[in-house]
Amino acid sequence: MRIEQLEYIQAVTRLGSLRRVAEELHLSQPALSEAVRNLERELGVNILNRTRSGARISDEGRELLPYIAGVLDAVDQLRRAADEQHHSNRVLRVGTVNAATVGLVIPTIREFRETHPATRVEVVDAREAEIHRSLLEGSLDIGLVNYLRGDDPPPDFDTTELLRGQPVVCLRADSPLAARPAIEVSDLVRQPLIAMRSGYVMHRYLHRLLDGRTPSFSCSTDGAEMGKLMVAEGLGVTVLPDFSVVGDPLERAGTITWRPLASRQVDVLLVAQRRRAGSTTRPARELHQLFVKRAMEFGERAA
Repeated sequence: MRIEQLEYIQAVTRLGSLRRVAEELHLSQPALSEAVRNLERELGVNILNRTRSGARISDEGRELLPYIAGVLDAVDQLRRAADEQHHSNRVLRVGTVNAATVGLVIPTIREFRETHPATRVEVVDAREAEIHRSLLEGSLDIGLVNYLRGDDPPPDFDTTELLRGQPVVCLRADSPLAARPAIEVSDLVRQPLIAMRSGYVMHRYLHRLLDGRTPSFSCSTDGAEMGKLMVAEGLGVTVLPDFSVVGDPLERAGTITWRPLASRQVDVLLVAQRRRAGSTTRPARELHQLFVKRAMEFGERAA
């Protein structure tokens, strides 16, 4: 039994004759008729009544139609699932709030590429709410977001803690503040301040830290990477998790540095999130495992 034989029977039921089916499918009528006869012989049932005026579905054939439709529907679902799996195995999309990019994200993707050279990884920069929405819609496979200690992650996601760090002040290495062992909030507000935009956890943390105090000048940006570049170009200082600054190329080159805050600290967490509902592809699971492995190695080096 071949799938196309069942499709021929369904087409005869819809169009009413072998001739019309042959014309629509661009087949010769004798070849079509022979394929149907072979199916009838295999099943031991006359599916069609053949007359001089054409072929019509028989009563026995009509009883089989629901089963034929069920098989074809299952085949269609199988093909769609295979297409989706093929696509998902070829492209993985990771959403990130731009935290620990150099220390964790890039090394993880580099190692993943070595074992999955045919799979393309797309890294999408976005805020937390946008990442959550895309995870629920299925347009992202993994989301990397920050939380403050005590925050409750949404219940729609499987959440795995990767890194735990502290907020630090990121500043140019030649800044007068770099001579201090720690930075007071009163010193911070006297500096031009580069803040993260609303929707990033460090925006919320900085708002809480300043407690209504206004810096001498402020601007806002998306993500740690742009914030560090602005610091390097002398536009001000910013507050980031330490795991987003330590080991950065600009820090290794001596252009930027960091100092802890003298005020009371709170843990900043970097987590990997995946949607609870729905299946996860094998490459996505393996990339997630690599993030966990690399995070442990990064944490040990930092310690």
